[in-house]
Amino acid sequence: MKIETKVKQTLNKIKLSKNEKILVALSGGKDSTVTAYLLKKLGYNIEGFHIDLGIGNYSKKCLEAVKKLCEHLDIKLYLYDMKKEMGSSMCHIRSSIQSRKSLKNCAICGVIKKWIMNKEARKLKVDKIATGHNLDDEAQTFLMNIFKGSPELSANSGAITKNIEDKKFIPRIKPFFYIAEEDIKNYSKKMKFPVIYEKCPCALDSYRIQVREFLNTLTIKQKENIMKNFDKLSEKIQRLKSVEKLNYCEICGEPSRKNICKKCELMKI
Repeated sequence: MKIETKVKQTLNKIKLSKNEKILVALSGGKDSTVTAYLLKKLGYNIEGFHIDLGIGNYSKKCLEAVKKLCEHLDIKLYLYDMKKEMGSSMCHIRSSIQSRKSLKNCAICGVIKKWIMNKEARKLKVDKIATGHNLDDEAQTFLMNIFKGSPELSANSGAITKNIEDKKFIPRIKPFFYIAEEDIKNYSKKMKFPVIYEKCPCALDSYRIQVREFLNTLTIKQKENIMKNFDKLSEKIQRLKSVEKLNYCEICGEPSRKNICKKCELMKI
């Protein structure tokens, strides 16, 4: 199938080895579900990881879908319960941060989830983290950074992250970097995977949503052309970013560009 061929090409491009241990970030949605299925089908050594955000019935349905998938694929599943591990659900943590800082829901959630994923993946001694980010997601991010006048924010983006190598940072891969969301959705429905298709109820005020609505007016070919241009400009964008120096956060010890990481910066009172 077309989607499987494209994934193979992407994984070959980033030279992903079948000897590596890969932790797939599973949300319960179509993208991460199909990511896990195809990596497993192609013979990669994968395990699943799910963050229970504690967002009421939505999170319960997502957890149930993830458990069904991992049982179907016969892979190990690691669960991270935010209420148990961090003392509160994502909703309460986000509300607390927003009482002090004017930030969008998705921006806060994204920072905290990345922090959790990297820390837990390191504990599990995996070689790579795989996420379900697709062509539409990446085109949105690239355009958002262009619209903000900060193309250098896309410098580390790609089918594999271009961050500085460090023992505390687990590289992230995106097998669907060149695959359209529509194609993934169709594949998921055809395969009848246990998937939650509804959007997160908290994703209401994101700037990304505005950009997504614009991109939805474009054809898949036009979206592909956006990312082809990103690839062509990638080296020039790399030169725009300031010289990176990886520090360890003074509060939590996790990798950070500054003395205090984004997560601790958000959560400190």
